[in-house]
Amino acid sequence: MPISAEVLANVKAERIRRTADLTNRRSRERAGRFLIEGPQSVREAVTWHPDVVRDLYVEVTGDQPDSPFANPVIAKIAGKALQSGIYVHKATRAVMAKISSDAQGIAAVGDLHAMREALRYDDTRHDGDGEPFAAAFWQVRDPGNAGTVIRAADAAGCDAVVLVDECVDPFNPKVIRSTAGSLFHLPVVTMGTDEFLAWSRGQGMTVIAADVYGTERRSPESLPDVLAERRDTLAAGANPAGEAILFGNEARGLPQAVLDQCDRIVSIPLYGKAESLNLGTSAAVMLMSLAMTR
Repeated sequence: MPISAEVLANVKAERIRRTADLTNRRSRERAGRFLIEGPQSVREAVTWHPDVVRDLYVEVTGDQPDSPFANPVIAKIAGKALQSGIYVHKATRAVMAKISSDAQGIAAVGDLHAMREALRYDDTRHDGDGEPFAAAFWQVRDPGNAGTVIRAADAAGCDAVVLVDECVDPFNPKVIRSTAGSLFHLPVVTMGTDEFLAWSRGQGMTVIAADVYGTERRSPESLPDVLAERRDTLAAGANPAGEAILFGNEARGLPQAVLDQCDRIVSIPLYGKAESLNLGTSAAVMLMSLAMTR
């Protein structure tokens, strides 16, 4: 598709209002669209899922059809989008600010249904290099935390991310922005608690809860001890089994009823005076440590 000759300059235009409204979950569901903000996230969406992107809005320095793009980075993304058949709209800085205060000169609108289909997990998504490795997060409510842990799971090479029970909408623009593009790299699915446990075991995965306290019946194993055990397994020529690592809510962790249904409980030791680690840091430490012994 071509680049539009018009430079969008009317901040009150219906198209601009509808696009800006995609920050609201009800508006996203009603329209079947979602908003992607900022150069990094838009670049990854255009690169990995161009079929999902319906429109691209890019800031230009003037209000004439031949106005140049705001910067070379935006120009490069717009060029790639055009090659993929995505409709590109030029817009003034005021219009871009109306669409999103976090756009940094570029934003895209994606098809919600198509993206959900693209993020589905099945056995064919696993690359076959070892057993499946998933990260799961129970009742993660903060958009920034959700984005950060999806990014950590991507960096650790997870085959999927599962948002368990009542989590934040993964298509919240702040979640997408916080993933720094990782939302477009791996399956991200939502499930209830019972559904997640059944799915994990159906995939042949051991469910490992990341938890500091454990339960009355079972104390947590220390992560360094688990890593030593895994190194011995690898040295003996065997690979670790498939695993789903389950992390709890930012404030409350995992309830005992959920911990009792997990196969193992593992904690990250603290060597200094800090009382605890936040969810994003815990996920990064745990997932990367386990990934390096797979």
